Amino acid sequence: MAGGNAIRGSRVGAGPMGEAERGEAAPRVVVSYWCSNGHETRPSFAEEPGLALPEQWDCPRCGFPAGQDKENPPAPPRVEPYKTHLAYVKERRSDEEGAVILDEALSSLRERGLIK
Repeated sequence: MAGGNAIRGSRVGAGPMGEAERGEAAPRVVVSYWCSNGHETRPSFAEEPGLALPEQWDCPRCGFPAGQDKENPPAPPRVEPYKTHLAYVKERRSDEEGAVILDEALSSLRERGLIK
């Protein structure tokens, strides 16, 4: 079959690339951000009146926050370890208070005949 589809290998929207086709690009402002690992991130923003640049930007390499001051980057967030329900209870009660509450609960169960 010598004849065939004339647009074989093309995709929808494919055509000549360039400024004439897409219009003019907006003027850009490139800002450098550094994280505590020394990674530099350079996002660009459209230049417009009243442009407010973000103070921090997430580093795409390590995920830490990055700031515009290379010598003083923001500190990485402090990650708290997962706590169980028991760990939270122990923060609120001392061992002596826990023993009193346990004795009250056991005596209540004994009175109702649920345990001996």
